[in-house]
Amino acid sequence: MLPRTSVVTNPWLDLALSYAPDKSRAALDALFALDTALGNVLRTTREPLVGQMRLAWWREALQGLDASSAPAEPVLQSLADAVLPLGITGRALSGMVEAWEPLLGDIGTGSIDDHARLRGRALFTMAGMALDAAPDDPVGNAGEGWALADLAANLSDPALASQARERAATMLAQARRPRWGRNGRALGALALIAGRQLDGPIPPTFILRLARFRLTGR
Repeated sequence: MLPRTSVVTNPWLDLALSYAPDKSRAALDALFALDTALGNVLRTTREPLVGQMRLAWWREALQGLDASSAPAEPVLQSLADAVLPLGITGRALSGMVEAWEPLLGDIGTGSIDDHARLRGRALFTMAGMALDAAPDDPVGNAGEGWALADLAANLSDPALASQARERAATMLAQARRPRWGRNGRALGALALIAGRQLDGPIPPTFILRLARFRLTGR
């Protein structure tokens, strides 16, 4: 019961990431490129054992960044150049691999929760560090909601998709309550986009809502 797809680069994602300060953009791009690469494992694998082997390669390669230079792989090189200097270790990055392992077998409520925490919360927490986001920016809740919304849109089981959607709505509502600091607004914008996607395709006019958020943090 694997997801049909996972997160992919899209114009809304590109727009949200463009809100990041210039000095943080390379690190943010590298982190989301890692997320996409790990998602690609599930998109292109139908045998759980093969998927586990491919994820194991990523885990070892990420952990290896702490001991040696990056191999000739673009995502790993970008992480080594832009993320590791921020104090984020390869071992910390390798924890994101565990987010995808629960989706290789039979997916249940526990798998959904684990995926959201290990993918979205971890990714947004590290991205918040790269952005120097304000301490009270709800990056963790935003990340979990974002991951749940993406998963809900791509699960083939309607009941599980509904569960993920409900959990996403709760987490994203919590992420919208406070005013976001200026540096963290790229992540807040992703939470807004994810919340709007729960209601269906996003109309072009939503860009006005994002523009207001970019200016005000709400």
